[in-house]
Amino acid sequence: MGGPLEGIRVLDLTRVLAGPFSTMILGDLGAEIIKIETPGSGDDTRQWGPPFIAGESAYFLSLNRNKRSLTLDLSTTEGREILYQLAEKCDVLVENFRPGVTEKLHADYPSISKRNPRMIYCSITSFGPAGPYKDRPAYDLVIQGMGGLMGTTGEPGQAPIRVGVAISDIGGAMYATVAILAALVNRQRTMRGQLIDISLLDGTLSWMTYMAGYYFATGRNPAKMGSAHPTIVPYQCFETKDGDFVVLAIGNDKLFQQFCELIGLPHLARDARFSSNSQRVMNRNDLIPILEREFKKRTREEWLRLLIEAKLPAGPIYTLQEAFSDPQIIQRQMLLKITHPKAGEISQIGIPMKFSQTVPETPDPPPELGQQTDEILQTLLNYEPQRVAELREKHII
Repeated sequence: MGGPLEGIRVLDLTRVLAGPFSTMILGDLGAEIIKIETPGSGDDTRQWGPPFIAGESAYFLSLNRNKRSLTLDLSTTEGREILYQLAEKCDVLVENFRPGVTEKLHADYPSISKRNPRMIYCSITSFGPAGPYKDRPAYDLVIQGMGGLMGTTGEPGQAPIRVGVAISDIGGAMYATVAILAALVNRQRTMRGQLIDISLLDGTLSWMTYMAGYYFATGRNPAKMGSAHPTIVPYQCFETKDGDFVVLAIGNDKLFQQFCELIGLPHLARDARFSSNSQRVMNRNDLIPILEREFKKRTREEWLRLLIEAKLPAGPIYTLQEAFSDPQIIQRQMLLKITHPKAGEISQIGIPMKFSQTVPETPDPPPELGQQTDEILQTLLNYEPQRVAELREKHII
């Protein structure tokens, strides 16, 4: 048995990160993904590097497994007609062009839905298709800043820090995927498709959750606190004797009492300043320096052994090398090895969704540019080889 989305076909007009990550999730879940790319150049990220592996962009490889690549010039009438023919045979279309581009290409939702009323059409943009910012260019960094995320990151008194990975793009991709799955369920009842509008700004702002709740309750903007938590103490990273760091997450008073006994300072839990979480929050500037001095007395491994044996919520701050060597991550199959036709054996992050029945198959490697063009046109649209050759000669594909 294939993945849970086996039998669903997706027309992928996306490039760079947010769109490709969404369609890769769908592909990991068993959907057939037909990635439409510009002849000669393809997805922008095919040129993003170094690093490259045998000429293949590591960035592109990380986002485009389980897809088939078809090159198609959508600026031409013949190219658009092929797109429409493919749309008639697909369930989902995902695109992340700037607002107005799909209208110019006649590949917008009204144009596509005329050919396939059951099409679920997902549009991912930075700010949405309407409003004063709809035409603004933006990358993930801009959205992290405007969505409130960077306003809460970084150390007190220092410049804001972006989340290291492009988290606003990734968050938008996940919201797009959730919305697509919901629309597929709705289509089972109504037999109709619909347009899905995903804004990266909306998604990032929605992640502010309890931070926004604090603002709504108090009218004050949350302060930058580094790795610390505004309403739980101690809940942050601490530097150890060898210069490495551990994270400690003490979420209630019982855990704090156990922690204080473990480190030989039981009186801290009885101190009126620290006896309850609310008191620890108000007096964090007294408590944290005490704990910082204690953590400097042992190495990271000594602290981890002590805390984990005591069943307290703690862990290391890993590098990626450490993370992908961790036995739990290996046990969960979050490190995959697949074979690419040019790059050879490459490592990939595993699929984080596990199913008891509809188990996704081992992922197919990311495609070379236009690798399946002939196959898709001949098997899905029944084009004769001579017709495919003509299209290639005219640079339509």
